[in-house]
Amino acid sequence: MRWRSTRAAVSARPRSTRPLRPSSPELYTDPALTQGATGVTVTEAQALVVLRNIKTNLEAAGLTLADVITMKCYLMKPPGVETADYAGWNRAYRQYFANIDLTSKEVVPVPMGTSAPKAPLVANKARPARATMEVASLAVKGWVVEVEVTAAYKAR
Repeated sequence: MRWRSTRAAVSARPRSTRPLRPSSPELYTDPALTQGATGVTVTEAQALVVLRNIKTNLEAAGLTLADVITMKCYLMKPPGVETADYAGWNRAYRQYFANIDLTSKEVVPVPMGTSAPKAPLVANKARPARATMEVASLAVKGWVVEVEVTAAYKAR
């Protein structure tokens, strides 16, 4: 089963009181996901929304994040920077995937932005095969992250 969550992502206005342009990347973030964190990049904030929506879509289909077997991530460079924010993407990824030590079975604290590491948003040992690439543009203006996953139902 494949899900492209960027199309289903919910936008929430950031805490700023100044009006944002309709194509502003900050429109596609949810401050509730990053509450209390400092130094969160727009890529990281958008990726958290995308991954949360993937989780919601999987659950609606009777699947979980642990059922994800492959992942493709497309990153666009945010306005004013030279390259895509791979570090921000990886921090968001670790909030939902690959955050349980396979040997000790302990949940591994992960950072959000420049904040100290703490428990992830979702504890999950899954480590899907993944590829991340920078692209020149995405279908929806303002998005800098698009993620496609393939999940498999368990044999019945």
